[in-house]
Amino acid sequence: MKIDEQAHGAVTVIRPRGPIAQQDAAVFAAAVRGASQRTLGRLVIDASDVPFLDSKGLEAILDLADELADMGQSLRVCGVCETVREALDLTEILESLEQFEDVSSAVRSFL
Repeated sequence: MKIDEQAHGAVTVIRPRGPIAQQDAAVFAAAVRGASQRTLGRLVIDASDVPFLDSKGLEAILDLADELADMGQSLRVCGVCETVREALDLTEILESLEQFEDVSSAVRSFL
C-alpha cells in the first residue's frame, strides 16, 4: 500500500492507495498518528482508493477514531466506497466517524 499525504492549509489529507489489510494496517495507522500529532487532529482520510479492509484495517480505524475522540476531535473520512462503508456500518464503526463525499467538503468542515 502507498500512502500519500497532502496539506490543505492547516488540514492534512491522508490518502491510502490499496486495501487496508494485515501489516499495511499498522503502516496506515502510524501514518495517520504522525499526521494527527503534526496537525493537532486536523486531518482527513481520503478513502477513495481503498477497495476493502480486513479486520486489522477495521481495528486500526476504530483505534484512530478513539484516539482522536480522546483529544476532542473526530476522524473525518471521505470517498468511502460501498464495500468499505458496509464493513464500517456492520461493525458499527461508521457511527464514530464523520463522513464526507469529497476532500473539499471534509477540509471545509474544519472552518
